[in-house]
Amino acid sequence: MNRGGSSPSAAANYLLCTNCRKVLRKDKRIRVSQPLTRGPSAFIPEKEVVQANTVDERTNFLVEEYSTSGRLDNITQVMSLHTQYLESFLRSQFYMLRMDGPLPLPHRHYIAIMAAARHQCSYLINMHVDEFLKTGGIAEWLNGLEYVPQRLKNLNEINKLLAHRPWLITKEHIQKLVKTGENNWSLPELVHAVVLLAHYHALASFVFGSGINPERDPEISNGFRLISVNNFCVCDLANDNNIENASLTGNNFGIVDSLSELEALMDRMKRLREEREDEEASQEEMTTRFEKEKKESLFVVSGDTFHSFPHSDFEDDMIITSDVSRYIEDPGFGYEDFARRGEEHLPTFRAQDYTWENHGFSLVNRLYSDIGHLLDEKFRMVYNLTYNTMATHEDVDTTTLRRALFNYVHCMFGIRYDDYDYGEVNQLLERSLKVYIKTVTCYPERTTKRMYDSYWRQFKHSEKVHVNLLLMEARMQAELLYALRAITRHLT
Repeated sequence: MNRGGSSPSAAANYLLCTNCRKVLRKDKRIRVSQPLTRGPSAFIPEKEVVQANTVDERTNFLVEEYSTSGRLDNITQVMSLHTQYLESFLRSQFYMLRMDGPLPLPHRHYIAIMAAARHQCSYLINMHVDEFLKTGGIAEWLNGLEYVPQRLKNLNEINKLLAHRPWLITKEHIQKLVKTGENNWSLPELVHAVVLLAHYHALASFVFGSGINPERDPEISNGFRLISVNNFCVCDLANDNNIENASLTGNNFGIVDSLSELEALMDRMKRLREEREDEEASQEEMTTRFEKEKKESLFVVSGDTFHSFPHSDFEDDMIITSDVSRYIEDPGFGYEDFARRGEEHLPTFRAQDYTWENHGFSLVNRLYSDIGHLLDEKFRMVYNLTYNTMATHEDVDTTTLRRALFNYVHCMFGIRYDDYDYGEVNQLLERSLKVYIKTVTCYPERTTKRMYDSYWRQFKHSEKVHVNLLLMEARMQAELLYALRAITRHLT
């Protein structure tokens, strides 16, 4: 079945969940109960997040200062497990949504809606529908893309490519948008739009990867806005995505196994440090290891990702509901592996040829002042953020692990660092973690609680949120590098 639509006869086999508007197969047995777990996340026990928020007054100050909604939303509550990072995140997001910039305020929120719709992230869509209207947006635009100005509609192609296959973006895409005519984009406007698109694609990864719950609305009798939901609903019980099972160790794995898994990981980190001090791999060997990791990433998702049902069945379930699809075109277009089996290889993006630090940063700052500084601070913050702990262990240098997570995301997007040994990725990232990373980064709407629970079983929830922050920023930077390189080529 085509993922973007269905025939009338096929449609008869499906029903629409009245709560989350998700399309379901009629043959799934659904038992309806309390719609959602309490608290900001379906993956993290409420008390862990609430404790962090009550202790930290800084979070409340940041919300007052930088939140566009003026309240402590669920994303902010979960991110507040890392207050240092939260400040960088909120400041940059506030700047791109509210401060002086090339785009009118309503347009900024509409672009956020278009970006979130690529991953069917109704949590973000609903948030920005509210903001769009509050900032004076034309309500008719919310009926879908056919109601918006052609100029905004022209962002469809770059939205699609950035979200799913950013390596396909060329200077021709840029030229098409900025060519003279009544619907053209100025370069500063386009850079602002690209930053917003990349930000909200990546934020959708965080929303799904952290199991962010719908916002509770005090005006509704049961406390929930039923339209404002993301991937979690009672209908997920039919998919064995049981959101009540919130214990890290309350699963089929023994505590002894997960403790030995932790010790083994720490042992591998120590051995890698020692090996690096003793002997450096040749440039040729480094290239070989990157190509090997890139090819191996092809085999990470299919088969064992969805555990309880075959990949083909999953494809059948992917029908996008009209309330989301109205904001996008070509809904069936999704991520495809950079290194496709049996196809001509696309040229690898050598990070040294076009870096964020030396090229992207200055271009963004030149065309959209100050956002470059804010993004740079956010990237550095997440990359260097450490508490020198791993689960119950203290005084641990986690540099190699953080770098492996960041570089693995870039590897899946075809970006290679000449000075990085990709053998480290295979040694540090177990298969269940690779499955989780690839799903959150490339197909975030498919993320389940079981995937979240299946890796690093002895680690704290705050450490898993830290992983999600790294994945989100690595993804955003990868999208920006491809888009900014295309803009640079257009200019030269």
